[in-house]
Amino acid sequence: MLDIKYIRENPDLIKKTVADKKSKVNIDRLLEVDEQRRKLRIEIENLNQEKNIAAKDKDVERGKLVKENLVSLEEKFVVLDAEYTELMYAVPNISSPQTPVGFDESANTVISKHGDVPDFSFKPKEHWQLGKELGIIDTETAAEVTGARFAYLKGDMALLEFAVIQLVLSILTDETVIAKVAKKVGLNISTKPFVPVLPPVMIKPEVMQRMGRLEPKEERYYIPSDDLYLVGSAEHTLGPIHMDQTIPEDELPIRYIGFSTAFRREAGSYGKDMKGILRVHQFDKLEMETYTTAENGTDEQLLIVALQEHINQCLELPYQVIEISTGDMGAPDYRQIDIETWLPGQDRYRETHTSDYMTDFQSRRLSIKVKRKDGKTELVYMNDATAAAGRTLIAILENYQQEDGTIVIPEALQPFMLGKKKITKA
Repeated sequence: MLDIKYIRENPDLIKKTVADKKSKVNIDRLLEVDEQRRKLRIEIENLNQEKNIAAKDKDVERGKLVKENLVSLEEKFVVLDAEYTELMYAVPNISSPQTPVGFDESANTVISKHGDVPDFSFKPKEHWQLGKELGIIDTETAAEVTGARFAYLKGDMALLEFAVIQLVLSILTDETVIAKVAKKVGLNISTKPFVPVLPPVMIKPEVMQRMGRLEPKEERYYIPSDDLYLVGSAEHTLGPIHMDQTIPEDELPIRYIGFSTAFRREAGSYGKDMKGILRVHQFDKLEMETYTTAENGTDEQLLIVALQEHINQCLELPYQVIEISTGDMGAPDYRQIDIETWLPGQDRYRETHTSDYMTDFQSRRLSIKVKRKDGKTELVYMNDATAAAGRTLIAILENYQQEDGTIVIPEALQPFMLGKKKITKA
């Protein structure tokens, strides 16, 4: 969440942010509740002082009256405080100067393009066609067993996923590779490698709320009997790993690369991308999560994006880097940069990677701090980003398809494919 002092001092900017991000929160009401809450707190503090004086003076009647008034004010404060917290949680993060202002994805802008779009001598197929013909993606059986928007990944498709996982881990855990990528994009930044993590895939509602990712609830799978949500990304349980902690400055940056299954209800997407694995309820994902000092937060995101690009470059996949607009970005995001990879079967770019820079918005909710070398304590700055997900597999199938229906395995993945260089029908 934002600092209430910042909201008090910049009400017009916050109202504009609320409008730009299509959030629903009344800032005037928040400021009104904030003022009432502060006054009530002062009254409660004054009454506590009176109660102490009455006790010291052994004035029973006065003490009884003060106690009654105190109970009444504290009851009012609880109600007011609950409204204040709800309003504060609904206020989105401000946006960066680079962020385009716009209602939806149509306002997103292209930062750069990389790689040559393949020129096929035949009409390229979509991934679901290739997967079905090769017997490596089975949505029909999954629909009978589980329902729509689920799939079995079989044979070489399963191997391909594990190959991508191993390639990404080999990149992000290698300080030498990170140093080369940082140097290539001109960043003078720590080259500390990422620590691999297998996080829980369930999360408490109150922790998800502190992450600022509980809403929209209709996108989440919920287990009422245990009061737990299934995560929509490893980020959801990676982010709180240091909640309520103070980290020594010399331990930063902390970088994690988490692998988990992600669960999304895809509410509101009825009829969209129904075939294959582009938009499904369950998929596997590698997610980066990092914690830095304030002065290194921006460069950390730029490094993360450079690493995402490096992964695509290793796979020799054409892509474009996108600056996401206010109306298309998440409420906690200060700046969001996406990578869209070319899908020949669809004849267009589709989002495969996202990078979210939250500044101290999440860490304030999570109470994650850094203790500076001079003894001062500040909030850490947080970034999270996709390293690879199911859509990377889609891009590989479509970009490396051959006229005979086979798939050439990218050279960078071949060492992880049990000696296979091509996917053929089993």
